[in-house]
Amino acid sequence: MRMRTITRRTLLGLGAALAAVGLAGCPGPPEENKGAETPGSSGAPATPGTNGGAATTDKSGKKIKVALVFDLGGPDDKSFNASANNGLMKAKADLGLSDADVKTVESKNAADYKINMTNFATQNFDLIIAVGFNMANAMKEVAPQFPNVKFAIVDADAPEGAANCVGLKFQEEQGSFLAGFLAASMSKTKKIGFVGGMEGPLIGKFEAGYRAGAKTAGFDPDKQVSVTYTGTWDDLSKGKDQANQQFGNGADIIYQAAGKAGLGVIQAAQDKGKGFYAIGVDQDQDYIAPGRVLTSMVKHVDLAVADTIERVQKGTFVSGTKVYSLKDGAIGLSEMKYTKQDIPADVLAKLDKLTKMVADGEVVPPTKPADVAAFTPPKL
Repeated sequence: MRMRTITRRTLLGLGAALAAVGLAGCPGPPEENKGAETPGSSGAPATPGTNGGAATTDKSGKKIKVALVFDLGGPDDKSFNASANNGLMKAKADLGLSDADVKTVESKNAADYKINMTNFATQNFDLIIAVGFNMANAMKEVAPQFPNVKFAIVDADAPEGAANCVGLKFQEEQGSFLAGFLAASMSKTKKIGFVGGMEGPLIGKFEAGYRAGAKTAGFDPDKQVSVTYTGTWDDLSKGKDQANQQFGNGADIIYQAAGKAGLGVIQAAQDKGKGFYAIGVDQDQDYIAPGRVLTSMVKHVDLAVADTIERVQKGTFVSGTKVYSLKDGAIGLSEMKYTKQDIPADVLAKLDKLTKMVADGEVVPPTKPADVAAFTPPKL
């Protein structure tokens, strides 16, 4: 299936609007939850393609009903689900939707996915957004039963041939690559770590990009980057335990891509104190433990959700799969409000150069852990 990339102009416009409404529904202080830094100019944005999908116009300009189905962890994870909720709240404010027009539900287990989507579909919601790739099979089963309802899923492709479905995907390996370079460049112990949630292709992109970034900074990605997986998205204790084990084995900086469980990694870094860092994910999590979160790999699920809702409201919904990237401003590192002063100028300069190289396609980070060994680091 051919994928397309949404334009940078659209994303940056949505980002400005998010800032204007104060990121309604955000779990942390609004001023701290800022988006990714915008990379160098990407030139004139292209008109979005369609991936063979069909545009619909049946709801143009009308108020719509939108439902968000959260995965495990829920909207208080200060990460993936919370970012999706921010996008929903932004669209609610922009489009003048009422509380009755906007509903959310948290899935407690896999059996809830199909039930939650079906319940909303039978209540005549115009758009149902599944927050997480785990719901792909449930959507594949439910969506065909409700052809007049639009469905979107984050981090997964739309079901093949489904004219009422869109997949919202991201190039997480790009931002993770920058995080890995920064972590390796800042490590005093010359050993860093990674704590993932559920092992699989999605989080594999985070791991692969991170290890390739460390390799670019001169690390041996097999010997100097420790990797563990919690096997869960919502157990903070597992995230904290694994982080403490990695810190105990010599790592001083740990990148987490584990949803709510990843908050345990940040807690562990905060407990360790000066000289130890966590790296946040999905949202700007630097504010959670000021000075102990080196940076965050920001993934703008909020913008993708808000964009999709607006398209349904305007009648410009297009089925297929959209891919959001660093070049668009949808992926990148946080502004490092609490730590930037601690990063050497030469490291920041190299980081800026790498950002541009990735945005321009000069450097293509690997998407699979198995491909890190064959990755050739660029010369800086």
